[in-house]
Amino acid sequence: MFTSPRRSLPAFTPLGAHDPARLGPHRLLGRLGSGGMGTVYLGRSRFGRLVAVKAVHPELADEPEFRARFAREVGSLRRVRSRFVPRFIGAAPRAPSPWLATEFIPGPTLHARVRSTGPLIGRSLTRLAAGVASALADIHGAGLVHRDLKPSNVIISPDGPRILDFGIARALDSAPYPPTGHAYAPGRDGRSVDVAANTRAGGVAGTPGWIAPERLLGAPATTASDVFSWGQLTAYAATGRNPFGRGSVGTVTRRVLRGAADLAGLPSELFPPVHAALTAPAAYRPTPEQILRDLQLIPATPWPLPDNRKPAFT
Repeated sequence: MFTSPRRSLPAFTPLGAHDPARLGPHRLLGRLGSGGMGTVYLGRSRFGRLVAVKAVHPELADEPEFRARFAREVGSLRRVRSRFVPRFIGAAPRAPSPWLATEFIPGPTLHARVRSTGPLIGRSLTRLAAGVASALADIHGAGLVHRDLKPSNVIISPDGPRILDFGIARALDSAPYPPTGHAYAPGRDGRSVDVAANTRAGGVAGTPGWIAPERLLGAPATTASDVFSWGQLTAYAATGRNPFGRGSVGTVTRRVLRGAADLAGLPSELFPPVHAALTAPAAYRPTPEQILRDLQLIPATPWPLPDNRKPAFT
């Protein structure tokens, strides 16, 4: 790992012999990370701005399934404008080496932050909860559901969280919210995979242990599914653990289906929205806008939430 002496550059791994020097108009500076689908590089745009450039692994670039998924991710990011989602810069999903560039966001993932320094507290916690809820409101407002909200897909940056990875996001094919409008009614992190929830539901796209109960039973993802994930994520940030515990996929799945969330240690002011997100049937979960209205009542919330939709860049 190389740490640049220039304050403007984050730590990165130098480019290897097989890494490209450029992708599109972006000059690559080093590697930020790599996953099952591709590698993320730190780059510099033609205007001198730092960017994160995601490139599909060469061995996957010729597979139609992966190209289609990558193209969907590009299309999803183009649609979303949010202060809490990295700004789309450009992409070439049909290029021989497909790539996608976004605004570079400095900071660790929530997963890394909690593992390194422990649970978030006070303003840091409410900042995360409000920022992620605001991002979901914007994502849903763009006609999308994220479907894979988890600690490794949220960056903790100095000016608020950012939601990453729209690789399995989908357009909404129904009303924005399930039949409506009630207020609150009385594992481990890992890569995204397809898991068989039960004999009735086929494969469920997402990460085991971080999937809403209705999806495990075969229902399609909705905005309410993302709200369930918001509750899990907020509880994880506050306590350092998945509220449905650890264990085999089957064990955690059974806890999710029973609504057996362990919220011990969650601050009392966050309990009502998190509890409702995790235990209420999908139709009775709060919307992101309802969550934001509740969070406005918490004195520690660190920014004026009515302005939370303003994009970071224009």
